[in-house]
Amino acid sequence: MPYAQFNDLNMFYEEFGRGEVLLFLHSHFSRGLLAFSGQILPFSGHYRCLFPDFRGHGRTMCESLYWNSRIISDDMADFLGALGIKSAHLLGYSCGAYVGCYMAAKYPEKVKSLITIGGGAYPRPDGAEDFLPESLISRNDTDFIEDIKTRHYEAHKGDWKTYLRTTVADWKQHPSLSGTEWKSIKCPALFINGEHDPFGSCTELQEKVPHSKIYEVKGGGHRPHFAGEQIDEVNSEILDFLSSVGMQT
Repeated sequence: MPYAQFNDLNMFYEEFGRGEVLLFLHSHFSRGLLAFSGQILPFSGHYRCLFPDFRGHGRTMCESLYWNSRIISDDMADFLGALGIKSAHLLGYSCGAYVGCYMAAKYPEKVKSLITIGGGAYPRPDGAEDFLPESLISRNDTDFIEDIKTRHYEAHKGDWKTYLRTTVADWKQHPSLSGTEWKSIKCPALFINGEHDPFGSCTELQEKVPHSKIYEVKGGGHRPHFAGEQIDEVNSEILDFLSSVGMQT
């Protein structure tokens, strides 16, 4: 499996398909393919799909265990550079949605289009502290703890408690784009949220990026692109959007 070495990172990623680059940006607690398993086959037939594990996640290795969504957006811009890719379409889910927004604002020349799923325009900290190590231990939530230990072992070197504390801090503080940053997002954008998503809404994102398109998934929750949810509907909407962007260029 490939690694990209740049800055202080040895970044693990997986790649499928050929064509214009589509960079997938995963969620909190997840890593590249886990957040987008239902998109591999539908999208790799049309695009060169890249699924990196963020700093502090999965199989990506770094000396420092500290990260946040802004730092990861810088990493993703440098990741594209390390692979010799001038620009890419972005598809971000949850935390990855924030990363995508930061990238589109700071690195407009690198972003052909921005698609988010389960994103929001401001932080929603409710429930975050339930995932602190102490909270999980007090609930005897051993299954989740073991999943985190296994899923991110290479990245956090077994220090799962620091990983969770860092994740909770990021959850509570992001996204935190300034008004100027929101106005800097000029690329074609599509914001997708489930009708019952507790962590954001596409309409609030459109208020920040007025030229964007939005799609609300009726009956959907935070992860409508997952298998068993509204996966076919969401995949079709994204592919149609990407096709329309291609016709504009």
